[in-house]
Amino acid sequence: MERSEVLKRVIGILTEAQDIRRAVEDERDATGNEGAGVSDGAGASDGAGGVDAVEATAGVASTLLNEMLPSISVPADATPQQVAAAVAEALGPALHTMVSGFSLAFTSLAIAHDAGRTDVSAIEVLQELALEVEAGTYDERP
Repeated sequence: MERSEVLKRVIGILTEAQDIRRAVEDERDATGNEGAGVSDGAGASDGAGGVDAVEATAGVASTLLNEMLPSISVPADATPQQVAAAVAEALGPALHTMVSGFSLAFTSLAIAHDAGRTDVSAIEVLQELALEVEAGTYDERP
């Protein structure tokens, strides 16, 4: 997966997480049940009939991981050191790109927050970032 595609997927995950959170909050407001949709941190819903935001967000992130991370093949007779080297070589670039994407998104949101921007929502900041990524602003330079 190309770097720009990873950045756009990261932005998509964060945007979807915002949507999930809003849905949980809207359901809480509609039912008057303060605990609706609250997870116990282990992925279990509280049984109040709410959307489990933690579980839903984890599903989106799992999809990204499954798409991004390469499959790794090692010979059956490989030593533990050879296995570790193969894993590091295969996963290193993908994980670096993904962490860079989350860092870029966090920094963009933090800059808007620290600047006191009340005229834009987090989703609008992420949408602007997605447009910048699409325009090539964050392409790696040789």
